[in-house]
Amino acid sequence: MAFHNLDDSGGDEEGMLSEINVTPFVDVMLVLLIVFMVAAPMMMAGVPVDLPRAANAPVPQVTEPLVLTLDRQGRVFIEDAETDPSTLVATLAPMAAAAPDRPVFLRADRNQPYGEVMRVLAALAASGFGRASLIGEATP
Repeated sequence: MAFHNLDDSGGDEEGMLSEINVTPFVDVMLVLLIVFMVAAPMMMAGVPVDLPRAANAPVPQVTEPLVLTLDRQGRVFIEDAETDPSTLVATLAPMAAAAPDRPVFLRADRNQPYGEVMRVLAALAASGFGRASLIGEATP
């Protein structure tokens, strides 16, 4: 009867390898990553369409925001012109009708009560502006 000598690692003398070689797996994953990186932008391009030409110039987009200011005394300013707070909705309605998607910024003095700021925001909503952003100062 012949006995084989076993080494300390549990393998026989002929050197049976008990480790998994991950190099081919990594190579395949890197190739797949490159394929997807190249193919993804091509899939996102959309449906090719031959668009018609328009004789008119494109409609200019209003990007200049409308700035409202509520100062310490409770006065309301549209841009730099003071406006009566009681007629704020009537003053803003034509502006909202002309450009309802125009960005609106509200600058309010920090000492103004929350209710006064909400009154101006409610007037903006009632006039037809859907969204308004509150402007603050960045802390140093």
